[in-house]
Amino acid sequence: MSRPSKYRSIAPAERLPAWLSRPIGNASQLAAVQAVVKQQRLHTICEEGRCPNRGECYAAGTATFLLGGPICTRSCAFCQVDKGQAPAPLDAAEAERVAEAVQHLALRYVVLTAVARDDLPDHGAQLFTATMAAIWRRNPLVQIEVLTPDFWGGHANEAEAVAAQRQRLQAVLAAGPVCFNHNLETVERLQGEVRRGATYRRSLALLAAARELAPTIPTKSGLMLGLGEAFEEVVAAMADLRAAHCQRLTLGQYLRPSLNHIPVARYWTPEEFEQLAAIARQLGFAQVRSGPLVRSSYHAGDSAGDPLGA
Repeated sequence: MSRPSKYRSIAPAERLPAWLSRPIGNASQLAAVQAVVKQQRLHTICEEGRCPNRGECYAAGTATFLLGGPICTRSCAFCQVDKGQAPAPLDAAEAERVAEAVQHLALRYVVLTAVARDDLPDHGAQLFTATMAAIWRRNPLVQIEVLTPDFWGGHANEAEAVAAQRQRLQAVLAAGPVCFNHNLETVERLQGEVRRGATYRRSLALLAAARELAPTIPTKSGLMLGLGEAFEEVVAAMADLRAAHCQRLTLGQYLRPSLNHIPVARYWTPEEFEQLAAIARQLGFAQVRSGPLVRSSYHAGDSAGDPLGA
């Protein structure tokens, strides 16, 4: 499904700065991972989202697999993944094919994410639990981080929706990931435009619930910069994340995937990312990754030995 065309007439505000240019990395490693992913008929957010770091991450033995197919039931204005209200039926063999790819590539740290599947009764929770189990049957030493949607919806009233969300979340946490990640994506003022179908407070509540339900599993979230937010709004969002006891943070520059997507308002400088990182540490985040090219899973495997934090 194509996106609304209202963004197409908005030209880029400025040229791509030099600090956002980077080499492709290890071309042979990149090709090897892409070949396995294609052979197994899998999807990775590295490829679907055209991540600028994918060559570096593949070479480091890390990859992020996109579960639930390539069609998302939501229509976020920043995301490259295709959208549609009628995704294909779930592939019953997907978990085993992901596990086979992880084994073949000898990956040490795997991030599992998923398109939003609001059409499913469990909103995709089983996608995570089944894939974790399949990977660990082959190699129990692989570390797995989950980057989930909000698992929200499907109930007539708020109380039932909250209870169902907690049940889905509990199932994923009970499987034992090494980190639970759910991205806030942007500041509160911009949520409606940027994250269609999700809300700021609902995401904060999900992170707080994860911390409550599984206090030994670190929680993590990320923000994209460059959508029109002010410096003070970013600091406020980081403070809200800490109030929800989020322990790990990623800050990166939003890059417009195409003219159909929300435009970049401005490019934040490396120095500004450093400033924000310093503030984040002062707020009490146990681990911070902040830089123009940082993404949710960037150097995710490096977090394994980080302190849990408060």
